[in-house]
Amino acid sequence: MRETSTPSSGHDWTPWRAVVAFGLVSLAADMVYEGMRSAAGPFLGSLGASALTVGIVTGAGEAIALGLRVVAGPVADRTGRHWGLTTLGYALTAVCVPLLAFAPLLGAAGVAFASVLMLAERTGKAIRSPSKSTLLAGMAEPVGRGRGFAVHKALDQVGAFAAATGGLALGFVVLAVPGVVSLVLLARLRRHAPIEPPAPHPSEQHHHEPLPRSFRLFAISCSAGTLGLMTFGVISFAFVESGLVAAAWAPVVYAGAMAVEAVAALGTGWIYDRAGARVLYPLPFLVAAVPALAFAQRLGPVLLGVALWGLAYGVQDSTVKALVADLVTQRSLATAYGVFAAAQGGAALVGGALAGALYADHLGLLVAVVGVLQLVSLATLVPAVRHRDRFGT
Repeated sequence: MRETSTPSSGHDWTPWRAVVAFGLVSLAADMVYEGMRSAAGPFLGSLGASALTVGIVTGAGEAIALGLRVVAGPVADRTGRHWGLTTLGYALTAVCVPLLAFAPLLGAAGVAFASVLMLAERTGKAIRSPSKSTLLAGMAEPVGRGRGFAVHKALDQVGAFAAATGGLALGFVVLAVPGVVSLVLLARLRRHAPIEPPAPHPSEQHHHEPLPRSFRLFAISCSAGTLGLMTFGVISFAFVESGLVAAAWAPVVYAGAMAVEAVAALGTGWIYDRAGARVLYPLPFLVAAVPALAFAQRLGPVLLGVALWGLAYGVQDSTVKALVADLVTQRSLATAYGVFAAAQGGAALVGGALAGALYADHLGLLVAVVGVLQLVSLATLVPAVRHRDRFGT
């Protein structure tokens, strides 16, 4: 179901150069928003937030980042303004995160102020993501979408790793620097990228072809997985509260998870292009193992749980996107990314609140619920994967 984008005259970069450049944009931006994300739980806790509040805020943040794409995706497809929406989204990230530095100065209002900024930053993520993924899918098609998304994700995670290990999360104002860098790099990429998304025909601006059944099944599968894959904010809040890890070391633990994500993205992306979408079959089993380990009372299992969390996220944020692009036509791709993310967003909100409410006193129930959800995920994943392997190119 692929459609090749037409090269734009004067756009002189090769596909691989464009993919790497887009990865560098994400690398710089990740130093901003992952620097925030790595410390979100302990940071909100230091302002006086409860575990439930942290779970709701971080879960709502992921829900916004995913759910609002159901609006941003169709807007991109109907207007063709993929580059403009991508730029606007990155600009919101570059502005909101540095402002978090002022939250501790506001006393009791600090939690609300920080929460609003975190949610506004996630709104920027929602605005840019369908357009960015559509642009990347077009750039990566000549070299293999699995590998293209994998390389982009790996560079993306280098930024997250640099933010965490560099301690930037504790100095939010410093994150304005990589935010500006990401916007400069994006402007240069726009001038030289080898593709432009196809312009919408006037007759298509208010009508789009239905998304295929295989895509809908895949969206259900990944939503069930996301519901079980709680936010790192809840995980870090738990291991800091239990005394297993000091708050200052939470970004370092997160950096380790980001390193695992990068390796997972590269490995599964390469296998996807060579062997097909069956590489996704282990994903529900990885997610099912996370809560029992990540909320344990010993450091070893917790670190293993964080590693599995990073592994699952690496697959979800790279190879999964390649499969979406192979299940849906180019004309509706941004819409598909938006719908797909919206389904995951609702699951993220419920999953964040569920984990925050149950991990301390009802861990067994949480593990059981997540396990059942992963059975649903596997049951809907198999037919979607079989469809791609049968008809994909």
